[in-house]
Amino acid sequence: MYTGTHFPLPQTLCWTRRQIYWLFGIALIPTLLYVTTGWEGLGIPWVPIGLIGTAAAFIAGFRNNATYDRVWEARTIYGAIVNSSRTWGIMVRDLVRPLGDGQDVDATEVHKRLIYRHIAWLTAMRYQLRQPRTWESTQWGANLEYRTRYYQVEEQSGDVETALAVWLSVDELARLRSVSNRAAQLLVLQGEDLSRLRSRGAIEANAHVALEQVLAALLNSQGACERIKNFPYPRQFATLSLAFVRLFVYTLPFGLIGEFAKLGPHAVWLTIPLCVLLGWTFSVLEAIGEVSENPFEGSAN
Repeated sequence: MYTGTHFPLPQTLCWTRRQIYWLFGIALIPTLLYVTTGWEGLGIPWVPIGLIGTAAAFIAGFRNNATYDRVWEARTIYGAIVNSSRTWGIMVRDLVRPLGDGQDVDATEVHKRLIYRHIAWLTAMRYQLRQPRTWESTQWGANLEYRTRYYQVEEQSGDVETALAVWLSVDELARLRSVSNRAAQLLVLQGEDLSRLRSRGAIEANAHVALEQVLAALLNSQGACERIKNFPYPRQFATLSLAFVRLFVYTLPFGLIGEFAKLGPHAVWLTIPLCVLLGWTFSVLEAIGEVSENPFEGSAN
């Protein structure tokens, strides 16, 4: 995710320029009609529009709080994966012994195999979590343009098998081709490998149990990530948020026309910049909620 102090103005305008064009058109048309025709019926009282704006701000704020909770939960899970990964590396190095059943066990090679397979698990999981869903905003025009200009998502342009080939043997790669959830299968391979090492005496019984507990923690973290990935923010709330914000934006110029008309005929033109500014505020708030609800899709947020 983006970790600067703030998004620079050029990047912000790149991401929101389509909304600015749209808002400019919404404000321009009724203003031109009012100026050219003098139809006073275009100006409506501000009170009902203000009430719509209040409702739109309330539900958009509620949605953004809920989507931030999804982002923070994903960050918490990521932290758990980091800690479990460190634990796995230390325990593999310390608990796998160099001898078993009178036969040499190359501990260094075993350490390398178990840790490389774990890196493969991380790789497979990030590719799985980047797979698009119908409710995600990856294919928005603004997101596509922003990603093209400012950053790239490796999982959306690379090949998972090529990435996994760095860490796995040919036999393991072949086994993964027949399954849909490669990450879960890699944890299965880890468990099978630990069982073989235990049978040869390279791992003591209590060490075997401890290592299996780490695998269980990794599997739980994977399941938590998949839950966020595969269960969207409820569509009814997303639809209401979008509908309220658009209703407010569409009615905004009619309320502003009536207010500025009281200041004089030329003041009516102020409807356009102020409508764009106010509408941009609400539209961007709603859009941020939309792109923040899916923390694994690969957007800048």
